[in-house]
Amino acid sequence: MTIAPESTAVRVALWRAMHVRIDAPPHVIEDEIGLRLAAPEDGWQQRPDMDPQGTSLSRASVVARARCIEDLLAEQLEQGVDQYVLLGAGLDTFAQRRPELASRMTIFEVDQPGPQAWKRQRLIELGLGVPDWLRLVPVDFEVDSLPDRLTAAGFDPDRPAVVASTGVTVYLTREANIATLREISAFAPGSTLATTFMLPIESVGPDEQQLRRSIEQAARASGTPFISFFDPDEMLALAIESGFRAADHISADDLNDRYFANRTDGLRQAASEQMLIAKT
Repeated sequence: MTIAPESTAVRVALWRAMHVRIDAPPHVIEDEIGLRLAAPEDGWQQRPDMDPQGTSLSRASVVARARCIEDLLAEQLEQGVDQYVLLGAGLDTFAQRRPELASRMTIFEVDQPGPQAWKRQRLIELGLGVPDWLRLVPVDFEVDSLPDRLTAAGFDPDRPAVVASTGVTVYLTREANIATLREISAFAPGSTLATTFMLPIESVGPDEQQLRRSIEQAARASGTPFISFFDPDEMLALAIESGFRAADHISADDLNDRYFANRTDGLRQAASEQMLIAKT
């Protein structure tokens, strides 16, 4: 049975398209394929959650984290790591946008069975298809074992991989986040986890706190409330306690310096979202 993706996944795809359509070049990423997948109603750019000014921090965060992971993938591919596991894949389009990199890897997109069946159908309808090196792995996290489902899809547990999880930790309980860290820390030596996490609201400035309250209210109303928040020291400690050999924090300031320096339009990512890079 196909089930349309979560509204949050659609919103991310539309923000990525908005970046191309309304933000000045150079663009951090160029992604309008997600827009084609989502096929929103006419006038989608007039939706309140697409307001150019009100969503600029969130829009920048979405494109910065995607670019950061794509840069990591290119680096790891040069070091011989050619397995990529994307948790909570949603409407991610790396495989379609960057075939020069993606086709040199085996990509395992992990998502809930219903939305993933929907995405498979849309890829076929748009003529993009599902090449052999792209494995869509349906996982019901309530009942399925992630390692078992990955292995069944052709994942080699004895070889290192890059594992990415963006915009996911905030929707999981603390216990589920720790369980995921432990599971991935058991991947083959040389594997890398790149995951985003959300700071507690009191850790950001007043203007961003106001934005956060409205975003969190909308998330609750859509049935996907924000649950878990971490400060950087806590996230680093959890990674090491969960079994990772090393862990680094990439702050919002780091990403702003990397991807938004010298812009004349002031586009910068939100302080709320940070990244963890952990190594096995």
